[in-house]
Amino acid sequence: MPKSSRPSLAQKYSDAMTPRRYAGMFAPTDRDPAPVVEPTARRAVGVETALVLGVSLGASAVWAILSIIEKLTRPVPLSQQTTAMNQSATPGRPWLDLAYQLVGIALPLVAVVLAIYLLNTVARPSVDVRAGRFIGLDRTQPGRDLLRGVGLAALIGLPGLAFYFFAKAIGINTQVSAANLQAVWWSGPVLVLSAIENAVLEEVIMVGYLFTRWRQIGWSWPLVIGLSAVIRGTYHLYQGFGGFAGNIVMGLVLGLVFMRTRRVMPLVVTHSILDIVAFVGYSVLRSRGISI
Repeated sequence: MPKSSRPSLAQKYSDAMTPRRYAGMFAPTDRDPAPVVEPTARRAVGVETALVLGVSLGASAVWAILSIIEKLTRPVPLSQQTTAMNQSATPGRPWLDLAYQLVGIALPLVAVVLAIYLLNTVARPSVDVRAGRFIGLDRTQPGRDLLRGVGLAALIGLPGLAFYFFAKAIGINTQVSAANLQAVWWSGPVLVLSAIENAVLEEVIMVGYLFTRWRQIGWSWPLVIGLSAVIRGTYHLYQGFGGFAGNIVMGLVLGLVFMRTRRVMPLVVTHSILDIVAFVGYSVLRSRGISI
């Protein structure tokens, strides 16, 4: 009886692990944006991405580098320092403080609008689909986006919390005080809005916008995902080196998910959940006298 021509399980595994097969996951597909080929236009797109970063998260990265240098040059070890987030601007004047908080949430989102505007008007990634739909910033798959987002939040959040405690224990991270608003009725909703703002800002710019633009000028997927993740880690350096490393890993995971799905919405859901749990959870624990 002749042998079957079908490959054995071992052969299938061997084929799957070959560099050619592995490289296939990064190969161009029909979902890639329209390329920008002309050299002058390519340079213009590169300058555009630098400018968008310069008025948003790239600027945050510069400030974060200065912040970690300032912390490292203090006479106090890094692990004994506290990084305070979501602070009251005008304690004792709650309505003015609320105005400060809402403006602080709204203004950074202008960079998101700018990024989508540029995708729509300059070197459009698709002639058939507008920018928001092209990067998956829409409501066409609400159930799937929610499920993916919740699953990713669990995948990233639990190990991330463990890594935070580990980083503090070995002295490479500060104590992060995630919520420091005064005890007023609007503090909870503001913390939720702040978490969502962080998610929209970071995922639309660092993933949806930059991935699309960098792919348009011919950068490879590993370069795009890796560089975006390093920038993400850098603007979290103000927390310490644990925040830097943890957010690089998060950036790599979310970048790979976007590469497979071409959707930003699951990433926004994931990031929102992580920050809401961190901000509101910290506030609740703090109100009960529990320190983490």
